Amino acid sequence: MHSPPLEGITIETITTPRLTTRVRFCGPEDGTPVLFLHGNISSGAWFEEMMLALPPGLRGIAPDQRGYGGADPAAKIDATRGLGDLADDAIALLDHLGIERAHGVGHSLGGCVVWWLMRKYPARWITVTQIAPGSPYGFGGTKDANGTPCYDDFAGSGGGLISPLFLAQLQAGDRGTDSPFSPRKVLRAGIVRPPLILPREDAIVESILETHLGADAYPGDMTPSPNWPFVAPGVMGPNNALSPRYAGDVSELYRIEPKPPVLWLRGADDQTVADAGAADPATVGRMGLIPGWPGEEVYPAQPMIAQIRAVLGRYQQAGGRYAEVVIAECAHAPQLEKPAEVNAAFHAHLRSV
Repeated sequence: MHSPPLEGITIETITTPRLTTRVRFCGPEDGTPVLFLHGNISSGAWFEEMMLALPPGLRGIAPDQRGYGGADPAAKIDATRGLGDLADDAIALLDHLGIERAHGVGHSLGGCVVWWLMRKYPARWITVTQIAPGSPYGFGGTKDANGTPCYDDFAGSGGGLISPLFLAQLQAGDRGTDSPFSPRKVLRAGIVRPPLILPREDAIVESILETHLGADAYPGDMTPSPNWPFVAPGVMGPNNALSPRYAGDVSELYRIEPKPPVLWLRGADDQTVADAGAADPATVGRMGLIPGWPGEEVYPAQPMIAQIRAVLGRYQQAGGRYAEVVIAECAHAPQLEKPAEVNAAFHAHLRSV
């Protein structure tokens, strides 16, 4: 069930040569475009407030990415291309709309797509804003700031890591709070900082429930592994596309020209993208919830913040520029939790060019 948008947001179904999907718009049609790319288990709905707060003269554009929301469910993510499918979808949308250059904004998984867009299409971006982005090296199975894999088969990443209890509640369309694994409870406990209840929580829960499900969608397929935690990435779906196995050459970021300026916004209490995230296999294994954890030497928690900071530091050394803004008392959805603080930094970044 799709929730109606906030007043001032219009929705269109747009077909490009790559994808038919639902796209949210706001602002003047001739305004400078700002492309918003949402995260995992979400949709463009997560950006509506941020779009409405854009300064005059800017045009907000927020598509539902492949695999989510109003995107064509027949369009699948080939994880062996990494996030190439989602990046190419975004460029196809800009081309369809006649947009040569835009400001780019990514949240969580959408931020991982933006890393790809910077690497493959650097000339298309005026600025880049990353909100709680995933690591450029992907999610899971790496052990240091350089993205070194714990195992050659990248065990500990991909679609096999998603909780079957959470997946069952997604499949059941659970909108309640009885189960700790319901989308609403996961939102309250892990995505925003407790005890916050979002004003538009019902719409956000509906967007989570619109996630396309299946072995070729969310969570994707998996490959058994002899290495702890005994699952390696498969070849379909967003969680496999996020595996470091398919991250490609991150050092491309240091060689791109031009280098758009980057704003990195993150919540101080984010437990999803962190140096020892709550869902990291090592964190769970250390608690004894996944038997057989081989210890810190073999399988430490992925240092995602350290990885992002190291990559952006090298980006700056190569001639780019970036700023990191940490928002207090905020978790993984800063644009929803702390909109005033996010918009203050974001709008200043837009004005900087």
